Amino acid sequence: MTSATAYIDRIDTSGYADLDDHALARALADAAGRLLVELREGWDGEAGDLRKAGDAQSHELLVRLLAQARPDDAVLSEEGADDTARTRARRVWIVDPLDGTREFGEVPRDDWAVHVALWEDGELAGGAVARPARRSTLATDETLSVGERAKGPLRLAVSRSRPPEFVTRLAEILDAELVPMGSAGIKATAVVDDIVDAYVHAGGQFEWDSAAPVAVARAAGLHTSRIDGSPLVYNREDPTLPDLVICRPEFSGRILDAISSLS
Repeated sequence: MTSATAYIDRIDTSGYADLDDHALARALADAAGRLLVELREGWDGEAGDLRKAGDAQSHELLVRLLAQARPDDAVLSEEGADDTARTRARRVWIVDPLDGTREFGEVPRDDWAVHVALWEDGELAGGAVARPARRSTLATDETLSVGERAKGPLRLAVSRSRPPEFVTRLAEILDAELVPMGSAGIKATAVVDDIVDAYVHAGGQFEWDSAAPVAVARAAGLHTSRIDGSPLVYNREDPTLPDLVICRPEFSGRILDAISSLS
């Protein structure tokens, strides 16, 4: 079975420490993504065990590579014990080793991701969202933009398996089309890819769910905020960050007004 230790022994990580933070975010997300693809392709056990192994192996890989490349930085990971000393650090890597664990276990679904973001001095400073099964990564080491929108109704990303009542009601107010898809990173980057116009979430999340997608979305010029329009704040003692809006900037006022009308 593929393991983080065996994988690190097989790949060349000698140049990671020399990469700038943006390129490192991409390299880390891609490395974890390749590990997850190998793990999935070689798996012959139960789906639940595959999900657990994916979470654990990807976490171990990212933590070990960060310890090598940025030994003085703190790490906040969904799969790791949280040391709140990170709140006093200047630099914190916020990672979700496997965003969309459910989708990862449902072979051959491709709507899962790996998130790697850097928070520095109070702001997100870079990030990457790898979509390994799609062989695609969006990261802040490249120029990102959203092109001219095609005509048609407003499009909202929604969970494929658990569409929330909140977004369904919002779509009715906006006369919007719901576009089902998987993990948070997939829904967020779908706005960058111009597959949807907005991703609105109000059902409870944590910082690792949105940090990398928000970093990428901001680099592409998209609007990002809480559902009340307030800023998204990271590296807090409590990593709960329950809601967010990522959307094309020309729709931000209309979407926020509609959300306000639901409260």
